[in-house]
Formats: sequence, structure tokens, C-alpha cells
Amino acid sequence: MITLDDAAEFLRESDDIVLLSHQFPDGDTFGSAAALCMALQSMGKRVMTRCRHEISEKYASMFRGVQKQAFTPKTVVAVDVADIDLLGDELKAEYEGRVDLCIDHHASNRPFAERTFVDSTAASTTEIIYALITRLGAKITKEIAEAIYTGITTDTGCFKYPNATPRTYRVAACMMETGIDAADINRRMFDTKTRARLEMERMVLDSIQFYHQDRCAVAYILRDMVSSSKANEDDLEGLAAIPRQVEGVLVGITMREKKSGEYKVSLRTQEPVNAGEICALFGGGGHAGAAGCTLPGPAEHATKQIVDAVGAYLARMQTGDRL
Repeated sequence: MITLDDAAEFLRESDDIVLLSHQFPDGDTFGSAAALCMALQSMGKRVMTRCRHEISEKYASMFRGVQKQAFTPKTVVAVDVADIDLLGDELKAEYEGRVDLCIDHHASNRPFAERTFVDSTAASTTEIIYALITRLGAKITKEIAEAIYTGITTDTGCFKYPNATPRTYRVAACMMETGIDAADINRRMFDTKTRARLEMERMVLDSIQFYHQDRCAVAYILRDMVSSSKANEDDLEGLAAIPRQVEGVLVGITMREKKSGEYKVSLRTQEPVNAGEICALFGGGGHAGAAGCTLPGPAEHATKQIVDAVGAYLARMQTGDRL
């Protein structure tokens, strides 16, 4: 593990940099890549960003200030990537063993880079990127500020989640002082929905089942649901938060069916339940309030595994015997 000053010094000495985001991208991984890319380009460096999935319309505005440059990368940096597998098969095959630096905020980070900086107290990786850019001496432009703010607001649920700290609010305030339209960003990220998204929400709500005295709620995102609604990845973002929104639910679980027949399991929890501890039982990880893992199908089998683990956790929690 290196310090943030070490990371800044490494980037000062590096050029021809590719910034990698995780697959199924969110505002934080894209915001981190866009902000750092623009900052490094302003320092005269050649930098590009890559992700398994394309930049969607929802996040395109963050990349307006990114200059398109063609070169062969010499330096590989991953942002908001807690595990090499999260790059997706194609980028993992291309860059495994070649990542020079990883900057992340997940406590469950599994080191895969030559140098790793993790601050699990940061609400988002863009919060770290802000501190890194200031150490690099680059100017926080309005375009960079929009990318950083977007990462913060999306990873804190528009500041509703307990991961938002006083530092998070201070960084967000600094970004607003550059002149960005924070209200518009929040509206686009949280209050603007496509018809496909509304249809997905309806089907997800219809799918919810309750367990363990209604303290655990399970919802499903099945491939035929996605197909019938014509939803894209942006339409699916944030659906994992729905089961936790039910009053009395401590553990909200979303089971997303993958093409392989496996299920991507997303946990969203209320205190004192630690989602990361539960997902770690199945080789996954994440934060205390949000974590994930992958389980083999069929749906009934995958559901039983995670629901049983949640039940055991809740029972131990009642007796004061944690994992």
C-alpha cells in the first residue's frame, strides 16, 4: 500500500496513461476516470480512458472536456476497481499483471496492481481523486468538478447514505463553488427516468419476496425482464436499492441473472448489518452498507444460499455473536 503522495509522484513521472473503469460503470468509476484524465491532460500528458461498456448518454457530459488521444499506453491505472475481475473478461485478459496503480475506496479491495492506494473512509473514489488532483497541482476546472461531484452524489445516493462524511460535503461544496449546476446533476442522476426504467421498477417491485420476519427482502432482475422492457445498463443502475427501502427491512437483496446462468447478488443493508461481511462468505465484498457477490444458479438455489446466510447473520447479531 502506498500513500496518496506516492501516487501523485508516480503520475507526475508517468506518461501515455490509460485509466481503467470497472464494467457496468456507475458515476463514481466514470467520474474518477474523467476527472483524473482531464487533470493529467492539463499537465501535458497523453491520457485515455477505457471501460468494457461504452459511455452512455447519462454520463457523457462528464467527458466533454476529455481530449481524444491515440497512443500505445505505457502506464496502466485502475480507478474505483476493487478486483481485477471487475474490469470484465476482455480488459482483464489485456491488462492482468500490467496494472501499475490502483486508486480505490473499497475496504474489500483485493490488490492486483503494483501500487495500490485505498481510502475506505472516502464516500467515493472521486473524493480521493479530488485530493490527488490537488496534490498534482492541477486546476479543478468546472468540467473536472462536474465529474467529481457526479461520483460523490451517485455513490452517496444524493447524500442519503451513511457513507457521506463531513469531508464528503466539504469536497462537494468545493465543486459547487466552481459554478457547476449541482441541482441539475442530481436531477439527471436520480429524478429523470426512461419508460424502460419505470417498467423495470414495476417488475422489480412485483418480484419482491420477504424472509426472516420481513427483515430481509429479495428482488429479481431477470434477463427476460430486461429484454421485455428494452432496458439498458443505465436503466438498471440503482435498482438494487429498492428492497432496502421497505420499512423494517435490514437486508435488501437483488438477484440479477447473468447470461452464464449465475446470479450477481447485490446487498444493501441498514445498520448494524454489514453487507461486506455477508458477501465475503461467497468470495465477494464491498462496503458495510453495500456489497456484492456472484452465486451459481438456478435462482432458487442462489436465493436459498444468500437468504440462509442472512438468516444466520441476523440470528448471530441478536445473540451478540458476530461473524
